[in-house]
Amino acid sequence: MADFILSCGSTVDLTNEHLAARDIHYIPFHFYVNDVHYLDDMGGTMPLKDFYDAMRAGADTKTSQVNTDEFLHYFRPFLQQGKDILHIGFSSGLSGSHNACVVAKQMLEEEFPERTVYLVDSLGASSGYGLIMETLADMRDAGMGIEELWQWANDHVLEMHHWFFSTDLTYYVKGGRVSKASGWFGTMLKICPLLNMDYMGRLVPRYKVRGKPKVKEMIVDKMAECAQGGEHYTGKCFVSHSDCYEDAREVADAIAARFPQMTGEPQIFPIGTTIGSHAGPGTVAVFFWGSKRED
Repeated sequence: MADFILSCGSTVDLTNEHLAARDIHYIPFHFYVNDVHYLDDMGGTMPLKDFYDAMRAGADTKTSQVNTDEFLHYFRPFLQQGKDILHIGFSSGLSGSHNACVVAKQMLEEEFPERTVYLVDSLGASSGYGLIMETLADMRDAGMGIEELWQWANDHVLEMHHWFFSTDLTYYVKGGRVSKASGWFGTMLKICPLLNMDYMGRLVPRYKVRGKPKVKEMIVDKMAECAQGGEHYTGKCFVSHSDCYEDAREVADAIAARFPQMTGEPQIFPIGTTIGSHAGPGTVAVFFWGSKRED
């Protein structure tokens, strides 16, 4: 066992079982359904099927970030145990939680001067953020120390690619990413936007693709274009979905066929309630290591 803690937020969109198996700790974000508060705990408090069914039925959903006081209470027991902490934060391009974590770090290092809290802004989200954590866990288990891991993460987070598509524009209109008029025409024309994350960790619409079969094909093509080694990619790939498993399964199978040298089969995970509150049901995302994001 490592003599330090590897930590993240619940927005990694993995599962409790997967994180426990990899000895990765997490702090939960918050979400609200019709103004009722819940913890984003990988579907423990509210099953994800119930959450997405509520969204389809018209429930109002919103989220709130982790604040400094919550980070203090979360980190302090690890420091009291004599453990240093490497915490990889949710993208600062999407949330202010990383800034709250920076404040907590400063306060705790005054309280525990013999301990260090190492922080990295993932500039990522969902299971792409999760794949960063998976990779760090692999390197930790191979014997890499906390300071070397911290430096590696800082140097490489922008090599994690995030590509998303949605089959339902309702939630993009609600979140202001798509105008009501564009959303109406897009729905009529069966437009499925393809988005990715830029170098500042923000979600950016890139293409308007007509039809689900075409956008599924394009997301695999984008992996071939951007992945390290192209179709000879040897790393891992994660696929996530918001209550549309069959779409995710089809994309994962296409990736497995296109990238035969990849490490293992693509792993499929559910999109959790924080990301799902903004993406809505019907979103599929693909994550892999690729060229550095520079736009």
